[in-house]
Amino acid sequence: MIHQHPLAYLLGLEGVALLRAFAGRHDEEFVAARLAEIRSLLDRADELGPGGPAAELTAAEAYESWAPAYDRPGNQLLDIEGPIVRSLLDELPTGVAVDAACGTGRHASYLAERGFSVVGVDVSPEMLAVARSKVPAGAFVQGDLAALPLPDDGADLVVCALALSHVPDLKPVFAEFARVLRPGGSLVVSDPRGRLGDVGLPIVVTGPDGRPGYLANRSRPASEYLAVALPLGFEVRHCEEPLRPSPFVGPDGVPPGAPGAAPPPAPRGTPPNIWSLHPLIPDAANAAYEGSPMAIVWRFQLTS
Repeated sequence: MIHQHPLAYLLGLEGVALLRAFAGRHDEEFVAARLAEIRSLLDRADELGPGGPAAELTAAEAYESWAPAYDRPGNQLLDIEGPIVRSLLDELPTGVAVDAACGTGRHASYLAERGFSVVGVDVSPEMLAVARSKVPAGAFVQGDLAALPLPDDGADLVVCALALSHVPDLKPVFAEFARVLRPGGSLVVSDPRGRLGDVGLPIVVTGPDGRPGYLANRSRPASEYLAVALPLGFEVRHCEEPLRPSPFVGPDGVPPGAPGAAPPPAPRGTPPNIWSLHPLIPDAANAAYEGSPMAIVWRFQLTS
């Protein structure tokens, strides 16, 4: 169980913004504005509400509610991660590709268009149903990343996109990737970065019982991926950490170019939607998120 308070998030952003100013990125006027804004936020604490609790969900429970809307436009992370992953896939010869944690088939459909024979694995039946509709020729099975329901040495490529942040331990997952890949095969991995450095904010969503729940969203250092990949015989062929767009949010508190307005505040007694809070402090939000990585994207090759 977690408890998220809107004032805690807002003051956290103000604090990061002030630390960046302390390091020389912003001037005296900026600091004065942030301190005044903090006083105003403290005066409005009751107006912002108390926030609320959320219970931990499994990935299958969380993605059940996301499946219908996951592919809607306007997701900054998908818009930045997708082209980088596709550029890496374009470098590889076609063959058998496993899309591990395939979700709605974003990458599976691209692989099929490229001529790969696609096998998708995901824990969510709802996400798999969307993927099957996109890639009728693909084979899609329900399964876990730490126990892929696939034979040894059967794949030329494994793709795992934006899923490992939900996994508590990378070691068994990378061992599975190595098991299903043929020697010389490639592994393309993307993972989200925490919004504020190593702070992987939990993703709050409505659970199956209708109450707020959250999915863990870890932000790992690059060394953690290397520590599990290298002993298994993987060698690094590419690593990239794209930065968040600047400005992170516009004057209205939403990402530039994003469809629609900021969402309304969450009901009292529930965790806040952080995107509804950004309009209250857009300058601090931009300063806090400035220059932070949005994702990490790897291409490994299995050499043994």
